[in-house]
Amino acid sequence: MRRGTISHIPKCSRRVVALTFDDGPSPVWTPQILDVLKESNTKATFFMLGKHVEKYPEVARRVAAEGHEMGNHSFSHHVLLYYKEEELEKELEAAEGMIKSVTGISTKYFRPPKAWLAASEKSKIKNMGYDVILWNLNSKDWVTFDDKYIIKYIMHNVRPGDIILFHDSGGVFAPEGGDRHETVLAVRRLIEKLNQSGYECVTITELLKCKS
Repeated sequence: MRRGTISHIPKCSRRVVALTFDDGPSPVWTPQILDVLKESNTKATFFMLGKHVEKYPEVARRVAAEGHEMGNHSFSHHVLLYYKEEELEKELEAAEGMIKSVTGISTKYFRPPKAWLAASEKSKIKNMGYDVILWNLNSKDWVTFDDKYIIKYIMHNVRPGDIILFHDSGGVFAPEGGDRHETVLAVRRLIEKLNQSGYECVTITELLKCKS
């Protein structure tokens, strides 16, 4: 499933990692995560759902205003596997249109819900001008692991060039309404520990420079 996608940058020459957040924006959790990122002058990439941008435009605008990167996570968070080509295009364009109309920013990265895409869908998405961005370190914050476990797991496994998955909305069964309290705690302490270990947290665009 990962062929034709970007999940990390192997042999990255810099000690950089990308923090990414899926399923937002949320009016409860995204602002708290933004506060944490602002405290440490850290930039991240938020893969947003079009329907949540439509519902909470002021939060999406804050993400953009504070210099974070935004990616397309579909409009509705339906699993896209086996979508017809025209359905897939409509789903991505709806999210892109909503993000751009609210924030004025066009997206160039796409992350599929559940990371599920057929080979033909990857080709279509690439032809639409997107890179498909996955991850290689999953915080599993959506199953409500506590912050200490999340930090221990990531720090034990992290390598330069990694893409780390968090969520700023959602839960086990739905893309909205989950409790991201442990995520907020984990992100604050994780950034501190990464910095102490010589890592810098960057956006996906910055991370991709390791390829050159």
